[in-house]
Amino acid sequence: MPVKLSAQRRRFLLRAIPPVVVGVGLALFPVPAGLSPRAWYYFSLFAAVIAGIVAEPLPPPVIGLAGVVVAAMLGLVHQNPTQAINWALSGFSNNLAWLIFASIVIASGYEKTGLGRRIALWLIKLIGGRTLGLGYSIALADLAIAPFTPSNTARSAGTIYPVIRNIPELYDSRPGPTGRRMGGYLMYNALAASCVTSSMFPTAFAANLLAVGLVGETLGVSISWREWLIGFLPVGLTLLLLLPLVLYVIYPPEIKHVPDAQHWASKELEKMGRMSTMETMMLAGIIFVVTLWIAGNRYTDATTAAILGVVLLVARSVVSWDDVLGNKQAWSVLIWFSTLITLSGGLVQVRFVDWVAAGIHPHFSSLRLSFAIVILITAFYFLHYLFATVSGHATALLPAFLALAVGMPALPPKAWALLLCYSLGLMGILTPYATGAAAIYYNSGYISHRDFWLYGLILGVIFLSVYIAIGVPWLLWRGV
Repeated sequence: MPVKLSAQRRRFLLRAIPPVVVGVGLALFPVPAGLSPRAWYYFSLFAAVIAGIVAEPLPPPVIGLAGVVVAAMLGLVHQNPTQAINWALSGFSNNLAWLIFASIVIASGYEKTGLGRRIALWLIKLIGGRTLGLGYSIALADLAIAPFTPSNTARSAGTIYPVIRNIPELYDSRPGPTGRRMGGYLMYNALAASCVTSSMFPTAFAANLLAVGLVGETLGVSISWREWLIGFLPVGLTLLLLLPLVLYVIYPPEIKHVPDAQHWASKELEKMGRMSTMETMMLAGIIFVVTLWIAGNRYTDATTAAILGVVLLVARSVVSWDDVLGNKQAWSVLIWFSTLITLSGGLVQVRFVDWVAAGIHPHFSSLRLSFAIVILITAFYFLHYLFATVSGHATALLPAFLALAVGMPALPPKAWALLLCYSLGLMGILTPYATGAAAIYYNSGYISHRDFWLYGLILGVIFLSVYIAIGVPWLLWRGV
């Protein structure tokens, strides 16, 4: 007698098919020339993990853990068991993973104290009830602090997100089925704007600063703050002007205007009364952390400042230790992102990335300059699907791509360097693991996981197209 499977079991089996097919299919494929069997099997496992994150037969953190455990047990990166487990756990010491964790914990304080609701009501009172206007205000707020905040996770996930997450609920748009009423648009607009501003200033993104250092080490070329800004300014301004409107069209909110919103917000603020002691302490803690993020980078990094912020909030009883322990989202994202960082680093260690770069070179060197530029930038950009951090992407690929590019003497080394480096911030829109901030918005519940992947690709193509259409000619015209 056939056994009837429950709907949940059938759903699991259907979603488990894609990662199994991808992983097994690639592993059975003949090992490409120039690549070791271990490297090819590791890439097969990595591809299966990514397919699993997309299909979600299990929660993404479990899939990530499974990936590193399988790689460690099979000795795909290190054959020595001690080295293998040290590698498997290495992502949990990554500072970006802990910055994300601390940012989520800090964000919970906005909700617990009511400060987030107060700020959200103040924004509505100031700007009005038009969702498109809120989209532009979020983009401008990110732009205002970007030059001084070398972390889009700290800037967007730690500062912008905790505020705007309170706005949708004021209009009965909550994580889940009602997310598209307003929350989906605001959240995705915030992430996309942060990706644009991350490319505008060298000090707006840690990966930019890393890239400048790599360019100096690889080519002996120095890139100044002013050179970076001027070279990307036309692209950045164009994207910031178009982004809220484009998303308003392709990913529209259901609520576009609320009559008497400003009057309603004023009444709600009156009901809340003056700021409470907890709100004041929460605000003081946030200002302190943001000040360290902006002005304290000589003395501490963003992760240390964020963890200190969590300690201060717990010490002042703004957030309890039980709140920290019970923050499922924070712990889930920490595990998920840490495992992806480990898996991405494994691609470099097994020399899969070196093999990809070597494979591109023969096809690249014989192309006309214009085609070579487009292909080089496009390949560098979309290879980010293989990486969980932009810093890891830059470390692994930028030196190889620079070495490949400067072989064509038609452009000076600095021009090639800028052409590649400007794409680092933009590529953060591609996937839920493309940059630290993306993980928080992905897990906010306002944007479906399918939409996140789909519109990540759509916006990723739009960003790259605008960059190539405007930024490349501008850079070549300036003759850097």
